[in-house]
Amino acid sequence: MTAETDTLDTLDDAVAAKAFRRLIRHLRHRDDAQNIDLMGLAGFCRNCLSDWVEDAGGLSKDAARETVYGMPYAEWKAHHQGDATPGQLERMKESVAKNAVD
Repeated sequence: MTAETDTLDTLDDAVAAKAFRRLIRHLRHRDDAQNIDLMGLAGFCRNCLSDWVEDAGGLSKDAARETVYGMPYAEWKAHHQGDATPGQLERMKESVAKNAVD
């Protein structure tokens, strides 16, 4: 599929924004889903989403993270993020390698 034929590009911006907000609220609710596990499975996490918000909207990194996390990042991290295991780190490394675009 090329950019010319990608139906995602025809999706109404209001619909896309609504779906994005639903995704963010889902991730806020599922604070048991660790970023390291999201990275290991899908190659992106809440921090990636906040980076994309920062890039798209001109927000500062801190403002974008607070938008995604629903609270300051340091607060979320202290309440919800545990230490990554060596296995999680290895899965993340393998998954992120798949993100490379030719």
